[in-house]
Amino acid sequence: MKALTWQARRRVEVTEVPDPRIEQPTDAIVRITSTAICGSDLHLYELMGPFLDRGDVLGHEAMGVVEEVGAGIRNLRVGQRVVVPFNISCGECFMCVRGLQSQCETTQVREYGSGAALFGYTKLYGQVPGGQAERLRVPLADYNTIPVGEELPDERYLFLSDILPTAWQGVQYAHVPDGGTLAVVGLGPVGQFAARVGRHLGYDVIGIDPVPERRAMAERHGIRTLDQEGAVDAVLDATEGRGADAAVDAVGMEAHGNPVVSAAHHAIGALPAPLAQPLLQAAGLDRTAALMSAFDMVRRGGTVSISGVYAGEADPIPMKSLFDKQVTLRMGQCNVKRWTDTLMPLVEDAADPLGTQDLVTHRPALADAAGFYELFQKKEDGCIKVVLQAS
Repeated sequence: MKALTWQARRRVEVTEVPDPRIEQPTDAIVRITSTAICGSDLHLYELMGPFLDRGDVLGHEAMGVVEEVGAGIRNLRVGQRVVVPFNISCGECFMCVRGLQSQCETTQVREYGSGAALFGYTKLYGQVPGGQAERLRVPLADYNTIPVGEELPDERYLFLSDILPTAWQGVQYAHVPDGGTLAVVGLGPVGQFAARVGRHLGYDVIGIDPVPERRAMAERHGIRTLDQEGAVDAVLDATEGRGADAAVDAVGMEAHGNPVVSAAHHAIGALPAPLAQPLLQAAGLDRTAALMSAFDMVRRGGTVSISGVYAGEADPIPMKSLFDKQVTLRMGQCNVKRWTDTLMPLVEDAADPLGTQDLVTHRPALADAAGFYELFQKKEDGCIKVVLQAS
């Protein structure tokens, strides 16, 4: 089958790889119809190469049709249309029953001290072949699939795999008071949905991003937006000098700014894997400009919710200021299945209240995927969200 594979830093290729097969009785094989490039895939493209092997299949936002099931499958049938959550969990362990599927004790990658295994996301998370492919093997498939209807287009459902529940969790973790002000730092795909979720829940939402096309998209959904330059002062001015009740960092470790850390990323990425891995694990630094902005624009007693992915273990954090302001921090990998029942009525609502069909800007075939990593990374051609048509 054809699949998008990692080859080297900033080089991915669509290649022929072996078809997946049933390996455990609880597996299923899904023929992929749509699969997206996620912002966190760009971390693999740019930075996390030391934890990848040449030929690894990437991608963790996928949906399609069940093509084959193992002997132990009870709830799925061949021909059923499903979304595949990006984290792989059992649904039965201590963590899963508490709604912490991203920490599943059955699939935790203990070799690296990581949480639940993820599709298409490095050795740190199990090196499980990902969904930017024509087919995908889904472990523990009774739990790690979301059956969906037949009538609506893929784009109504696809984002249940990751970015929509990630945005919803980010807003829930922000603990915005009724009618309060929510600042969303970064208006990429997760930030777009976080801003729309906040508005849907009745909050006064301010979205911040340096890219005009992203601000324009958010404004179509009633979001007040600001350029990154001067955003902290503008948020303070809009909130009687106090700051927002809560802020969501929807950017993560490759924020604009800090050329020194950016140079360190490039240097580490160029090292052989045995040398680069311990540096990234024990002494890694993130570009934290977005996070620092969130800290500065949240009010005293407010909450900063971190949805963007971070990988550094040595990031300088302004603990004195956070302590003095009594800021609450909440963060973590999304627990996709925790939010499915809440989100399904919204994505199936005829009014499309979260605008699932106004996010995708590019819809290439899977065979053309490689060039769209670069386009997405450079934010060229108004690129906000890429969905690959796999079949």
